[in-house]
Amino acid sequence: MAQVEATTERVVAAGADEVFDALADYRDTRPKMLPEHFSEYEVREGGDGEGTLVHWKLQATSKRVRDCLMEVSEPTDGELVEKDRNSSMVTTWRVTPAGEGRCRVVVTTTWKGAGGIGGFFERTFAPKGLARIYDAMLAKFATEVEK
Repeated sequence: MAQVEATTERVVAAGADEVFDALADYRDTRPKMLPEHFSEYEVREGGDGEGTLVHWKLQATSKRVRDCLMEVSEPTDGELVEKDRNSSMVTTWRVTPAGEGRCRVVVTTTWKGAGGIGGFFERTFAPKGLARIYDAMLAKFATEVEK
């Protein structure tokens, strides 16, 4: 089983601290930024960064739905890590300054992929599909925080 990785990024016209705080807000901001690929979103514990436990279903393709129960941690400044209790999936959000009143948000998701021919297709196509989902998420997020 090989590790699969999908990464996307966006420069947001807002300060890094403000953007990080909004990303860490799983109660109000996060639901607003979810594209149609997410359903059954529910904050089960916490709701603000470290210690949050949040559930959602992610429909990556018409046939592939992941039931995610994410534990949130903040291992370093400007970094949120979401670890799925139901799989090997880990999503890391990094927020860094990118000039006056701007910051860069990079989201990287990794997981242990399948082996064999199925794994080949997963490693080939899943990162592009997941990057499109996170591009849509970051676009909605930017609209929300750049108001």
